[in-house]
Amino acid sequence: MVHLTEEQKLELRTIASKIVKDGRGILAADESTGTMGKRLDQINVKNKEETRKTYRHLLMSCDKEMSNYIGGVILFHETLYQKDVEGKLLKDYLKEKDIVVGIKVDKGVVQLMNTDGEGTTQGLDGLGERCAQYKKDGCDFAKWRCVLKITEHTPSALAITENANVLARYASICQQNGLVPIVEPEILPDGEHTIERCQEVTEKVLAAQYKALSDHHVYLEGTLLKPNMVSAGHSAAKKSTPQEVANATVTALRRTVPAAMPGVVFLSGGQSELSATENLNAMNCHEACRPWKLSFSYGRALQASVLQAWQGKQECFAAAQMVLMHRAKMNSHAARGNYTKEMESDKSSAEQSLFVGNHTY
Repeated sequence: MVHLTEEQKLELRTIASKIVKDGRGILAADESTGTMGKRLDQINVKNKEETRKTYRHLLMSCDKEMSNYIGGVILFHETLYQKDVEGKLLKDYLKEKDIVVGIKVDKGVVQLMNTDGEGTTQGLDGLGERCAQYKKDGCDFAKWRCVLKITEHTPSALAITENANVLARYASICQQNGLVPIVEPEILPDGEHTIERCQEVTEKVLAAQYKALSDHHVYLEGTLLKPNMVSAGHSAAKKSTPQEVANATVTALRRTVPAAMPGVVFLSGGQSELSATENLNAMNCHEACRPWKLSFSYGRALQASVLQAWQGKQECFAAAQMVLMHRAKMNSHAARGNYTKEMESDKSSAEQSLFVGNHTY
């Protein structure tokens, strides 16, 4: 019988807790080559391997202060093995700052037959071997994204069950190979649905998810959850305030997520940088008991202003790093519930919506 030893459990528990310790969160820098191309298009920079390497070098070579705000960074496979001009692996910049290195391990979303455009995530074949190699190469946690959507008739029971079981199987394989799994059942913000409808669906999805994790004997203390925040749909007539988002999200989590799970690291889901920070802060100011850390695992909401500051120019390298440090610091404050808008130096770019319909990585 395959089971985790006490030593394995201790390692997983220690890694998961370290990532979200004292207001730290995750920088999600795991965009695929195609998605990175879309980001670079926004600043009129060509999507070349050398350009991607330069940009990721910018992110990872920030000052050691970065480790006060960022506990882990998720990498794309390409980035894990890239080196700077002096031959230094980019991931070693993170290791030197005692930031935990993570890796995206899924192979993307595919459609479920005879459903209303619903999907599941592939990549389980050979996952054990890939996880073992990633662990050997310096990774300590992994990410796998499943996607559900809200319409009149979705998510279906099939989509909820299938994605919950895929995530549970992935989590089990990760833990057997020493990687902390980030469990990400993302409910897309696309649509006109109300915040009440989003809360209803989120609770249903998370309840199924933790049932599946239990069925697969996943060690919850050695996992992290990466969910959507509960909010009205992007096209809804009535937008949700930070207080409404906080109340609906914390309520949904309290009804479904076991206290043994150490940390919730929210995805930004196309919110503006400021909204993602404000909503996280409101949750950490909520009066209800929250037995888990509530933190962040942001991609666009940490990098959008960085890309605008960089513009692909070497002379803007240091300025772009300062922008990243600022956004990381603001979200770290929010993860501790002591963020205020007065801390912002320039609100203009950070207020822009980062929504992308039917978002893929």
